[in-house]
Amino acid sequence: MKKLVFLLLVGLTLATTAVAQYVQQTDLPTIYIETFDGYGITSKEVYKYCRMHYVNEDGQVTDYDSVSIRGRGNSTWNMAKKPYKIKFLNKEKFLGTGYAKAKKWTLLANAADKTMMRNAVTFALGEFTSLKFNPAAKFVDVVLNNSYIGTYQISDQIDVRAHRVNITEQNYPLGADDNITGGYLLEVDGFRDGNWFSTATYNAPVRIHYPEDEEIVERQTIFIKNQVNAFERALSDANFTDSLKGYRAYVDTLSLIDWYLCTEVSANIDGFYSTYFYKDQANPRFYWGPLWDYDIAYNNDYRVSREQGLSSSVHSLMVDIAYSGSREWVRRMWEDPWFQKRVYHRFKELVDAGLVSYMLQKVDSLQNLLSQSQQLNYQRWGISTRMYHETVLYSSYDQYVADLKDFITERCAYLEQAFYSKKPLEPTPPFVPGDYYYHIVNVKTSKAMDVNGTAVVQFADSRTRESEDWMIRPVGAHFQIVNRACELALNDPTTGSVGPAVNVGAHLNVVTPDEDDSRQLWNLLPQGTDGYYNLENVYSQHVANLEGGRSDDNTAILSYTSDSRNGSSTNRLWRIVANGPLPDAVLGIEHPEPDEYALAYDPQRQWLHFGSATPEALSFPVSVFTVGGRLVATFEASEGCSMASQPSGIYVVTWKTGRNVRSVKFRK
Repeated sequence: MKKLVFLLLVGLTLATTAVAQYVQQTDLPTIYIETFDGYGITSKEVYKYCRMHYVNEDGQVTDYDSVSIRGRGNSTWNMAKKPYKIKFLNKEKFLGTGYAKAKKWTLLANAADKTMMRNAVTFALGEFTSLKFNPAAKFVDVVLNNSYIGTYQISDQIDVRAHRVNITEQNYPLGADDNITGGYLLEVDGFRDGNWFSTATYNAPVRIHYPEDEEIVERQTIFIKNQVNAFERALSDANFTDSLKGYRAYVDTLSLIDWYLCTEVSANIDGFYSTYFYKDQANPRFYWGPLWDYDIAYNNDYRVSREQGLSSSVHSLMVDIAYSGSREWVRRMWEDPWFQKRVYHRFKELVDAGLVSYMLQKVDSLQNLLSQSQQLNYQRWGISTRMYHETVLYSSYDQYVADLKDFITERCAYLEQAFYSKKPLEPTPPFVPGDYYYHIVNVKTSKAMDVNGTAVVQFADSRTRESEDWMIRPVGAHFQIVNRACELALNDPTTGSVGPAVNVGAHLNVVTPDEDDSRQLWNLLPQGTDGYYNLENVYSQHVANLEGGRSDDNTAILSYTSDSRNGSSTNRLWRIVANGPLPDAVLGIEHPEPDEYALAYDPQRQWLHFGSATPEALSFPVSVFTVGGRLVATFEASEGCSMASQPSGIYVVTWKTGRNVRSVKFRK
């Protein structure tokens, strides 16, 4: 008995010692990988078994046995710091609620990217747009066989399943009468790996990722090849610009444009060399995404630029200089006036919605997150050691991050001009207000009309600043413009005799709304071909003008001369940008909640979900928006959604059941 107790105590001591040795290396989680044979991972084809211990942010340890690991990547596998693929024995919710339950996950080394964040920033960029399936990005420290090997990024394997590419999974084995119209996950793959074919018109190498190589049968291969070739024929045809006969009949245009814009914003020279797209069941269109493999984007590879005599890729379109693959498709699309216009206008929508500040904030957040880990990583790998084709080498991590931020800012400024120069000119249309709050942004300074007390001023454009939101309401042939925060109306206080050039210079203010007061009524006069407007007051006949054209915050907005310079003086030209939907209370709409289900938010788990006594009623898609109108999440009502990655604030949840569109706000 004593011997048994002694053995139990020894076993307890050994177990405690084993757990105690698995600790965080920095403030990030740490993964410990121990191969069964004690040797490293030398193959990207053959898995070897290992044990894995995951230490989370709270120091809690989760053990995984019988895990398999191998190398992964193409060019990245040849680098000193190597990427890996891990495969669990059973499907695991490795990253928790709201993420995929899967066997296979990737450990990205980001070795060619000294910031180690380009992939994560691009995944966030995809979330800012309409792209549905954006891979996860969880940063960890990794210890392999008792040796620290660096900062890694846990990410999804690009495959078909819930929370990844969530399209219809085809039956396996396939029945004679099974529907083979989808889903399919495809990639224009310059490496020509796996099960691939060359397209008939543009000779693009298209790889079929799903159905997987060991599951796909000949009639599925024939079907999807025919679909891709039909798209190419329509793209090359003389009627390719026709929305019904041309290529647009075969593509989801919103995801196509947003994927292309992400490729250009990130300046990804591999964006066409490796292009993912997919087709769902009973849907004739191809959808673009997910975004993948952006470690050499954002001017982080000198090859293409130097081959073409460029010092940087910042002022070049990728469709002109990047590696080929799907590039010939996009070049043909650029010949379509619809594509030219849509690229420009969609990019303006994203910029006006805060794209640049969103990306810069994401970079800042990741820099803070990686602060400790990057130091340990570069003790191992060297901060100024060239791993691949880095454009520039610095002596500190912060310099690499600053370089990335500068590139994003300069790149987006360049793209706005480049896209504008490629689109056909169109006159600014008459303004027709929708059910939105609007920002009124000065063309010269790109700052928004704001309220300081009762004075009307300009201030840095912020999508979350309610004092910059204005309701624009028709009043007869004119408009009344009412501020969201103070609920007061834009007013011209000019006194004395009035006329286009008489008694100019009064500071605009806000007053209690009165539709019968012509000082509060405005004409929105279209100017030029850029979507610009003058704000002309009905009473004074003056236009709103930025005092002195100054760029300072709180510069006053004046009641000023209206003359022939209205269309050329940027001080008096304004862009009117939608900034999120008006709430139902403003629109006078009520949506009573039915008894059979209810929306709930769990703040401890940060989990948004529906409850119902009849779960079969939860069969509708749900969208989550910021109050500024940016889509941040979509999910099926039966599944729920994690809000852990979103900042604190107010969100609007919308869904449609039958003919009813419902909308609910909640605070995180």
